[in-house]
Amino acid sequence: METPVAARAEEVWKVYGKAEAQVTALRGVSASFGRGRFTAIMGPSGSGKSTLMHCLAGLDTVTRGTVHIGGTEVTGLNDKALTRLRRDRVGFIFQQFNLLPTLTAAENIRLPLDIAGKKPDPQWWDTVIETVGLSDRLSHRPAQLSGGQQQRVACARALMSRPDVIFADEPTGNLDSKSGAEVLAFLRDSVREHGQTIVMVTHDPVAASYTDRVVFLADGSIVHELANPTPETVLEAMKSGEVLV
Repeated sequence: METPVAARAEEVWKVYGKAEAQVTALRGVSASFGRGRFTAIMGPSGSGKSTLMHCLAGLDTVTRGTVHIGGTEVTGLNDKALTRLRRDRVGFIFQQFNLLPTLTAAENIRLPLDIAGKKPDPQWWDTVIETVGLSDRLSHRPAQLSGGQQQRVACARALMSRPDVIFADEPTGNLDSKSGAEVLAFLRDSVREHGQTIVMVTHDPVAASYTDRVVFLADGSIVHELANPTPETVLEAMKSGEVLV
C-alpha cells in the first residue's frame, strides 16, 4: 500500500524579478511528502530549499505548477482560505523560535488555538507537554527559558492543533548540540509515536540523520534522494559533484 501524501509539489517553478533581474529559484520541482514521515530538504545556499518549503506551506506563491496539502490544492486559494489552511492544517517551527515574550510557555503553546477560538484537547495537551518535557516550565516566559526549552515550546505549539504537516526551517540553527539533539529527538518521536508529518530544511548532516528521507536540491532542482540517512551517507552525498555544499 502506498503511504498517503500529506504535501506535494507538482512541476513547481518559482521565478523572482523580471528581465535582467530575474532569478529562477525552483525549476519544475515535483516531490511528495508521505503522511507520518520525517523528511529533510538539503542543498547549498541558493539551491531553493527554503523557497520550496515556503511554497509548500502556502507562505509564498508559485509561478507555475501546483501545491497540495492533503487533498487541498493550495495554489489558487484566496487569502482568507489560505489563512485558514495555514492556521488549521499547517504547523511552523522557525530558527528564531517566534515566541511572544509577554506570554508564558503555556500561553504561547495555546496561542494558535486561542486565535482560532478553540480549546486544546486535554488528553492531547498532556501528551504533547509530556513529550516535550516542559510540565515544570509552563508558567515561565521565554526570557526565563533556555534556547532549547524555547524551541520545544515552539514545537509543542506547532503540534497542538494536530496539523496535516509541520514545516521546520533550520529548527536547531540557534541551539547548541545537546539542545539541538533534544529537539530533533522530540521531532522524530512525534513522527514515530504520533504519526506527525514533518518537512525540515537543514544544512546539518547530523540533523538530517534523524529523518526518514533526505531530498537534495541544487540550482532549483531535485538532484538526489536518500532513504534512512546517517550522518556519513548524508556527508557522502553532499560531497558528490551534484549536491556539493
